[in-house]
Amino acid sequence: MPYIRAWAEKYKDVGFVVIGVHTPEFEFEKEPDNVGRAANDMGIHYPIAIDNDYEVWRAFANNYWPAFYFADVQGRIRHHRFGEGDYERSEMVIRQLLADAGRDALPQGLVQVDATGPEAAADWGDLGSPENYLGSDRTSNLDETPTRLRLNHWALTGEWTVAPGSIHLNQPGGRIAYRFHARDLHLVMGPAAHVTSVRFRVLIDGQAPGPAHGVDVDAKGNGISRSRSGDPSE
Repeated sequence: MPYIRAWAEKYKDVGFVVIGVHTPEFEFEKEPDNVGRAANDMGIHYPIAIDNDYEVWRAFANNYWPAFYFADVQGRIRHHRFGEGDYERSEMVIRQLLADAGRDALPQGLVQVDATGPEAAADWGDLGSPENYLGSDRTSNLDETPTRLRLNHWALTGEWTVAPGSIHLNQPGGRIAYRFHARDLHLVMGPAAHVTSVRFRVLIDGQAPGPAHGVDVDAKGNGISRSRSGDPSE
C-alpha cells in the first residue's frame, strides 16, 4: 500500500490514475463504512470500487490479494503483478506506459518508501509461518494441548465456539496460543456486535512483549478492541 500511495502522488499530474478494487474475503469487509474507514486510516485518497459480488474478480480471472494490473491509454492490460514485491519493476512499467502516452516530463527517479508498522514488508528470508484461518471451514493445525505446540500449530484455552469463518469466546478468560516463526504476527479480531469494547493481552513466550509490541498493544501487551459497525481490529 505505501508504494501505491507514493505512485499515485508522484505521477498524478502526468496522467497516471489509480483505481482500487476491494474484493472482500470476510463478511465484515463487505460493509462500505468499514472500507471507507480503513481507507481513511491508511491514507488512501484514490477511488475504490467495492466488489462484493466478485464480478471484477471473476472478470480478471483473479486469484490473488494483492493483484496489480497496468493498463495503457487504450485500456489494454500491458503488465500485471500478483502478490507483494517487485515494486521497482512495477514503477518502471508505469513510467514506460506514461512515456508511450506522450508524457515526456516525468518526475525523476523511483519512489523511496520506508514503510513502518503493519505496512512494513515481511522478512521473507526468515519467515517460517504462513497465513492461517481460525474458523472451522479453513483452519489447519488446531491442537488440543496448548503447552506442547509444534511450529505453526495453535490451541484454545477456555470456552469457545468454533464456527465457519471465525471462532467466538463464550466467556472471559479465554486464550489463543500459537507457535510461530516470523518477525510479525497479525490477528484479525473484534468484540461481539452487542459489546462496544473488549480488553485483551498479548504475551510472547509467556512474557510481556516490551519493545516488540504491535501497534494495538502497549509494552505490557495490553490492548482494547473496539467495535465499529462490525469492523474488527488487527
